[in-house]
Amino acid sequence: MLRALLLPLSVVAIAHAELCKPDAQNAFKVRISIKTALGDNAYAWDANEEYLFKAMVAFAMRRYSSKSTTQISNVLLCNVTDRVSFWFVVTDSSKNVTTVPGSVVEAAIRMNRNRINSAFLLSDKTLQFLKITSTLSPPVEPSTPVWLIVFGVVLCVIVAGIVFLVVSGIQKHKKKNKESTERENLEEKVEVTVTLENGMPCEVLDVKAGHINGVFPADDERFTSL
Repeated sequence: MLRALLLPLSVVAIAHAELCKPDAQNAFKVRISIKTALGDNAYAWDANEEYLFKAMVAFAMRRYSSKSTTQISNVLLCNVTDRVSFWFVVTDSSKNVTTVPGSVVEAAIRMNRNRINSAFLLSDKTLQFLKITSTLSPPVEPSTPVWLIVFGVVLCVIVAGIVFLVVSGIQKHKKKNKESTERENLEEKVEVTVTLENGMPCEVLDVKAGHINGVFPADDERFTSL
């Protein structure tokens, strides 16, 4: 009875060994750089981490296709090295002796790359699927809508323009008033000042040039000619 059970198991193990090997059909190589990514906080790659990797691949397959029934046991790892590199394949859950096409596995990994990276605290550069191209992280959407930001910028520009016009207008008005006042003062200085003397208006004498009083005759007319 025991031999009857061991025989199928050995056959399955041999079949799995043939399915998962370097450069096998539908196989992918993975290279992980934990020390580079985490430094002193790096964790050891052990059987538990391998189990988590299988679980994440199975999750990616099931999430990619709602019809997929991939189990953790369907994800096979082989040629694991101490520098943390290995190969893996995903077997068909219905037959378990054939592998899922590589294109399907690649599409599932690409679709769930961020989730897989997050599970191991790594990135595309430190968790490398060598035959699968890296995917860009989804763009981070700002908490404030873009249109609201643009509206705020335009509104600020308009308000700044209005303030500038008001301030410049006030400054021009003050300057104009100042020039008008200075012009009036200058005109008052140039204008002849009229004062009242003995109740009669007369011009202010020019101290430097003097002024001839017409009431008295000039010196040369004081005597009549003979």
